[in-house]
Amino acid sequence: MRTARTSRVLISAAIGLVALVSAGVSNADGPMERGEKLFDLCTQCHGPEGEGMRLSLAPSIAGLGEWYVAAQLRVFQSGARGTHPDDLAGLRMHPMSRWLRSDADIDAVAAYVANLPVMEPERLVEGGDPKKGETLYTTCANCHGPDGSGNQTVNAPRLRSMSDWYLLSSLEKYKTGARGTNPQNPNSMLMRGMAYQLTDEQSMKDLVAYIMTLSDSN
Repeated sequence: MRTARTSRVLISAAIGLVALVSAGVSNADGPMERGEKLFDLCTQCHGPEGEGMRLSLAPSIAGLGEWYVAAQLRVFQSGARGTHPDDLAGLRMHPMSRWLRSDADIDAVAAYVANLPVMEPERLVEGGDPKKGETLYTTCANCHGPDGSGNQTVNAPRLRSMSDWYLLSSLEKYKTGARGTNPQNPNSMLMRGMAYQLTDEQSMKDLVAYIMTLSDSN
């Protein structure tokens, strides 16, 4: 009951914000200008520079690959992600993504986000051992790359310069099934299987701690 009520509140808020943003968007705008205007709604949670805000459960997204941002917006729209009752951040993003009314809107926002300067978010997760995490990352490197820069060919996003709390939260959701159980999102299902190799919270913290060192080496 609480989850359903929360979802209704989020949808109502999204509708109100959509009306404000849509009023300022013109079909005559170029793709980047259109993306910037549409992104104004995203700033409510992700920040004006895409730096992310933990209190809003919104990770840093500045500089993420255009292909990845577009793909995630589409799975949020379809409900393949963001509908599990234990995924509060996803429940927020699902209705928010639906105010993008066309593929052109999605592509414009994705292009704008990809062109934002990469932000180095504040380190918030404590207690991880990067040396132990380096060993754990060996498997992750097969898809996300040894330097965490990602690989579009296998649909693996960039991990370096991501919010550490978000990385930890994502791993926890994969472990519990709040993410990675929808067959319409096979990449997410694959990640759930990978997350099972992390036996406990400490191993997840160790892995995240090592990923954060990849940002330092940039």
